[in-house]
Amino acid sequence: MNIREITKNKKQYLDLLLLADEQEDMVDRYLNNGTMFILEDNGVKAECVVLDVGDGVLEIKNIAVVPQYQGRGYGKALIEFIIKKYQCDYSILQVGTGDSKSTIPFYEKCGFIRSHIIKNFFTDNYDHPIYDGGVKLTDMIYLRKNI
Repeated sequence: MNIREITKNKKQYLDLLLLADEQEDMVDRYLNNGTMFILEDNGVKAECVVLDVGDGVLEIKNIAVVPQYQGRGYGKALIEFIIKKYQCDYSILQVGTGDSKSTIPFYEKCGFIRSHIIKNFFTDNYDHPIYDGGVKLTDMIYLRKNI
């Protein structure tokens, strides 16, 4: 397993980015300013984009694992890599996600705790309804972890 930073042509991984954030113009809001990493294990298996949001907080803006490789520890490995790489520069790692039965438990299992909610984030910022597991997403749930 190898994790490396991508500094050029980040959009070559658009299909993977869109797994976690399905509207391209929303991805464009953070992709150029964010730091992108890919995890390779006999091919690209996952990606993560992080962004400094100020006050010692680093935010995971996008993290996705190729669907057939989900549940094999690749997402967790990326989070552990991010924590190790940035723990001397940041005090908090946060992530915003929909109130989903698949993503919230994943982050909680990685040691994140619920922090705050942005009401109507998905309905106000996306041009179409966003669904996860058949549930329409409305609010953005933020989770944080001290690093």
